[in-house]
Amino acid sequence: MRRHVFLSRLILLLMVFAPSAAFPQETEMKTALQTSPHPYVGMWVTEDGYVRQELRSDGRYDEARGTQQSAYQGDYQISGNYVTYQDDTGFIADGYFENDVLYHGGMVMFRQDQTN
Repeated sequence: MRRHVFLSRLILLLMVFAPSAAFPQETEMKTALQTSPHPYVGMWVTEDGYVRQELRSDGRYDEARGTQQSAYQGDYQISGNYVTYQDDTGFIADGYFENDVLYHGGMVMFRQDQTN
């Protein structure tokens, strides 16, 4: 138990004092996204429309919930079909894409049709 607490605190300290450790290739990723948008860039929405998450080409995301615009904002990185988020407060989350569906935080999100 002590070891688990120690490791958790160590990881938290590393994330606070060495943010590049959490996202070591952040600059390279943002540059790559700016020049060639990733296929997953765009708006992802839950079936009921309550959660709307925009994955922007600059490596940032903006998530709205209900009537609250920009409820969460931060950076994201994609590796294969896996996505890692770090919001502007430092919270880290993840998700994955499968068959053009995003699974994130217990939610199932679908690509929003760009024709609407």
